[in-house]
Amino acid sequence: MPAPLRRALGSALVAALLFPLGCYTPLTTVKEDEARLRAPDDTVRPAPRWGIALHGGAGIIPRESLSPEREAAMRAALAEALKAGHAVLARGGTSVEAVTSAIRVLEDSPYFNAGKGAVFTHEGKNELDASIMNGRTREAGAVAGLRHVKNPITLARAVMEKSPHVMLIGEGAEAFAREQGLELVPEDYFYTEERWQSLQRALEAEKKKQQAPPEPGQPQGPSTYQGPIDGDHKFGTVGAVALDQAGNLAAGTSTGGMTNKRFGRVGDSPIIGAGTYASERCAVSGTGHGEYFVRYSVARDICSHVELLDLPLSESANHMVMEVLLQAGGEGGVIAMDAQGNVAMPFNTSGMYRGYMGPEGEPSVAIFKEP
Repeated sequence: MPAPLRRALGSALVAALLFPLGCYTPLTTVKEDEARLRAPDDTVRPAPRWGIALHGGAGIIPRESLSPEREAAMRAALAEALKAGHAVLARGGTSVEAVTSAIRVLEDSPYFNAGKGAVFTHEGKNELDASIMNGRTREAGAVAGLRHVKNPITLARAVMEKSPHVMLIGEGAEAFAREQGLELVPEDYFYTEERWQSLQRALEAEKKKQQAPPEPGQPQGPSTYQGPIDGDHKFGTVGAVALDQAGNLAAGTSTGGMTNKRFGRVGDSPIIGAGTYASERCAVSGTGHGEYFVRYSVARDICSHVELLDLPLSESANHMVMEVLLQAGGEGGVIAMDAQGNVAMPFNTSGMYRGYMGPEGEPSVAIFKEP
């Protein structure tokens, strides 16, 4: 059987298995995907379908944990972010501008672990990270360990466009923000009672674990560091990917990190190739347990399979999230878009805040695996 046909049939099988679970969001039918794979290279392909997709974090999200009021508010925030990014694209703006606009809306919301809603470190501080990448030029900007920058994604974009560097951290990054005239806020701007209480629960759980008798084979005495945990098992990182009317892709991600983190821990969100990546053919933003996304270069690997192996976006994204990450013990999900405007949104947790908005101008938002 010819290799392209084998890949097409494999893609159809993956879609058939995963679509009912809400792990795959196709914007073309499996039949159309197969026809495109079988088409000769000189076939005239349809114009890209421009649009924007975003996420607000993946994790253990039981339906009963969300009140109707909170769920409605979070869905409204996701829709607002989609509309902000879509408005940029509709007027002919760039994918970089659209990603920035969408993520800023989510950073300004207290419902997501980014910007205003950032979680607290072990010391009771907020440390924010973000990154953005232009798929057309492969330029990228990233920032980490911020404590006063209101919108980290805006600073990441400034690093990309107005500096010779890719990543800036801590005080140096904030000095650059002041130089660029970006909005800085006092540390208490990021305080929310919900995130503060999450830290208190994490500290209490850590204390109990340290006081518990060691398990057989474990060293005696309390551990000095139990590692960061996610606030109530929700990875609230936010991100967006977009394809503009000129056919250019971009991706961006922003986060407040993990509750109770110590020692200046940095996850995947500001790491190009781990939590964020964009090229001419693929754009990815991830959310989940960052250490695994870094170790397995999740965002870059998804795009590598699309670019080098010519695999459909859905097949590549699902393989990485539903097989590689799961086998390694990593929780999370991604949103991904290719140069034709196809979107994949696989996640291996019980839920992922996510949405899409295309040329038709109707935002679609989801949280759970099933409606």
